[in-house]
Parts: sequence; C-alpha cells; structure tokens
Amino acid sequence: MFGTPTRFSYEELKKITKNFSNKLGEGGFGSVFHGILPSGSEVAVKHLVGLGPVNKSFIAEVQTIGSIHHCNLVTLVGFCAEKLTRLLVYEYMAKGSLDRWIFNKNRETSLGWQIRKKIILDIARGLAYLHEGCNQKIIHLDIKPQNILLDENFNAKVSDFGLSKILGKEQSRVITTMRGTPGYMAPEWLSSVINEKVDVYSFGIVVLEILCGRPNLDGSQQEEEDRHLLGHFRTKQEEGKLMDLVDKCSDDMQSNSAEVVEMMKVAAWCLQAEYARRPPMSNLVKFFEGSVDVEGNMNEEFLNGLTPEAMEAYSSTILPSLLSGPR
Repeated sequence: MFGTPTRFSYEELKKITKNFSNKLGEGGFGSVFHGILPSGSEVAVKHLVGLGPVNKSFIAEVQTIGSIHHCNLVTLVGFCAEKLTRLLVYEYMAKGSLDRWIFNKNRETSLGWQIRKKIILDIARGLAYLHEGCNQKIIHLDIKPQNILLDENFNAKVSDFGLSKILGKEQSRVITTMRGTPGYMAPEWLSSVINEKVDVYSFGIVVLEILCGRPNLDGSQQEEEDRHLLGHFRTKQEEGKLMDLVDKCSDDMQSNSAEVVEMMKVAAWCLQAEYARRPPMSNLVKFFEGSVDVEGNMNEEFLNGLTPEAMEAYSSTILPSLLSGPR
C-alpha cells in the first residue's frame, strides 16, 4: 500500500489531519493525530515536541524504518521537517496499542488465548526481522505494550523506533547511552554494553504481561511483593502455582491455562540474567511455529538476582538515561 516515505509539507499535514483536530493519543515525545490522505488511506501523524532528543528520535525513526518493510513493523508513510517542526506519518492502526487491550480489566473486551498467541508470534516475527532479516542489525531498545500496535484484525506491528540503534552485520555488541523504559530493560544495561538480546529480554516481559493481563510494575497491587511481576512470577513458579497468574478477566485464558503456562516457559527463557542464554528471536519464531522445543528448565535460576529488591535497586540506577516516556 505504501512505498518509500513521502516528504510532506506542514500545510499538507494540517490539511489531512483537519488542523490536528482528531487526537489519537499522547506519547513521550509528542501527540498523535488521525489523518486521511488524498488517496483515501488513513494515517496517524505524530507531532514531535522538544528540540535535541526529539531531533535524534526523528532521525533514528526515519533512518531505521524508512527503508524497511515487514508485515509486523508499522510502516512509515512519510515525514515533515520544516525549520524546527518535526512530524512522522505512519499507517493507521485501528485497534490502537496493545496495553489498552491487556491491562483494561474488562471482561467484555478481554482478548482470547488464540488472539494473544497470534500477537506474541507477530511481535517475535517483527523483532526477528529487525535482528536478522535486514542488511544491518536493528535493535529496537523500547519494546513494551505501548509500542505494539494492532490493526482492525488484531495483527500486531512493532512501532516507535525513536530510541533504536543500527549495528553493522559484523558488530556483535555496542556501547550506548542507557535508554528504554524502566521495567523492560535488561540487566546488562548497567554496563552500557548491549546487543539485540536486550530486545529479547523486553519481549519476555511483554509476553508475561500478555499472559497475566497486568503490567510488570503495578502500583495498584495491595501487597508490596505482588507489585513486581517478575518477583511474583518467580514465587509462583517455586510454589508450582503458575496458573494463579493467568489473566482472570478472560475465561478463554483460564480454560487454556495449561498452554498459557507453557508460554510462560518461553518468557522465562527470554528473561535469563545472562544474555547469552536467551534465545535469538528467530529461534522463538521457529518454536511458535512448532519446529523447535523450549530449551532449559523452569526450575533453573532463570531470574537469578532479579528479586523485587534487586529490580528496585536496578531501577534506581537509571535516572540519567535517555528514557522513553509513557505512551
């Protein structure tokens, strides 16, 4: 439907968004508006605000996804760069972001197991393409439910490449400023030397959130020990009560709880403290498609050191980072 990104004028984008009148949402770097192109295609126009960080984010986004196309990556339709104005134009995703569907506690709109399983596979395919399918390796660095968008058929696409890093094929690791969202960041960020396995870790967190129907860091939980999903997950695993974690808003999730618990093993595989023990995304895609088994054992120390206390201490070290805001 869309080819190479188009350069739009600010006036053109004002016109297609009816003077930015229909706001779809707000993110860390600006607001998003609905628009309709002259061809009739619906788009989402992100109006970036701020100077230095926004310009970096804008350049990263255009350079990263302007030239790649995959069915599980949101398409960048175009952009606008006039004086200090920066806008990005994406394909429109009718169902919005994943967090709206998995954290809403509404039985009527709760997603069934087959849809959740498909969303997990879609995210895995998108990340596998970024890590291994492009001419250069792309590390997203901000995988979270707010950056997973859903179309009208609940097909999932990875979006928001404002914090991403591009590596040459020969590069195995990169030293970079700490960036991302607290709660989704892998332990190796403390050394600032990272590779694509930080995305695998974030993916593991997102998988748990999809299965459990709650955020990784949940201030609404009454018990302190329940606020960190990883610590809660570990406790339930040790007690042999993982089914207690399955999203209770969905009867379908409950009736498929045995299969859901198997998927929790995949999350555990992704969340190992040593990045070398986490699987490549391409292996996860093969597993979801039925051609490989889950490695490792649920009783291994896959969350070694990631107790709630350790997670809290870790979170407190990331203040001076380039952090993604809420979306």
